[in-house]
Formats: sequence, structure tokens, C-alpha cells
Amino acid sequence: MEEHIDIVDSNGKPIGISVSKSEIHAKGHLHNTAHIWFFTSDGKILLQQRAASKAIYPLLWDVSVAGHINAGETPKQAAIREVKEEIGLDISEEKLIKIGVFECFQSYPNGITDNEFHNTFIALISNPISNMTLQKEEVEAVKYVSINQFYELLKNSKTNNHFVHSNRNYYEFVVKSIATKITN
Repeated sequence: MEEHIDIVDSNGKPIGISVSKSEIHAKGHLHNTAHIWFFTSDGKILLQQRAASKAIYPLLWDVSVAGHINAGETPKQAAIREVKEEIGLDISEEKLIKIGVFECFQSYPNGITDNEFHNTFIALISNPISNMTLQKEEVEAVKYVSINQFYELLKNSKTNNHFVHSNRNYYEFVVKSIATKITN
């Protein structure tokens, strides 16, 4: 059964109508997603490689975990569900630190129009990759990178096919937010 997602207004608030995920993308309705960026106490960031079967940016590296917020869910509920689904870990709402909501409005040649508000969280993690169970439909691989490695990969993202280059400013904000938590 296809997910149903709340259509939201320009402030990210549900308007009382939910539709299928395919309609959300076909008609370009505004909608919410949850993004969770995991980091370790020694300054490593968990990256996810998007599955080869993904319709948008297959095999590029991106946020640790992300997904649509289903109809009636809160951003934190969606975050917890997505973490369990995509990498097989259980986390609590208390671990999630919200760092902002970011607009991402893009249209793609395959007909998908993605008008999303990324409800973005960071969270401390201590799990080795060997403890993670990857959802094959969503996740090709995961890896930890240092903040310096992250910036080096990002610096050349126009040519190295590592990150989604159009998300550069978003990535920089996230890494700065993580860095403040590591130094505190």
C-alpha cells in the first residue's frame, strides 16, 4: 500500500488533505520530510549512499536517514520510524536535536516535482556499521566520514559525483551544527 502524505501550506503546516506519495510528486504538492544526521562523539558523520534503484540521485551520498512524514505523523515520529526502517536502529525522541526546517523545491527530468520542507535533526550515535540493517530499497551502503573528509568531498561535489551538489548550503549548515555539538 502506498504511503499517504499530508499536503502542507507554505509554512509546513498540514492543510487537512492527504494524498498518495505518487500524487505528491506528480502534482508538486508542498509536503514535509524528516532528515536525521547522525554523528559520533569523536566527530564522524554517518552518510548514506542512496540505493541504485532510487528515482532521484541514485548512488549519491546524502543524509544519514531521510523519508517522508506520513499523514498524521509528527516530524519526530517519522524520524524514529525512518531510522528503524532504513538502518535498523531504535532511537528515542529525546536523542533528536532539531536544527531547522529547510526548503527544497526541485523538479526532475523524470517528471517528479519535489516541494519539500526538510525537518532536520542531528543525533549522537555510537553504533558501528556492523550493527545496522540496511533497507535495500532505500540504502546501498553507509559509511562514517570525519568533518574534514566531509568538507573535502563537498568541495569537489560538482565533479566527483559524491554528494547532491545542489544541496551544498544545506550540507554546510548541518556540518556546522554538528561541529558545535562535538566541541561542547
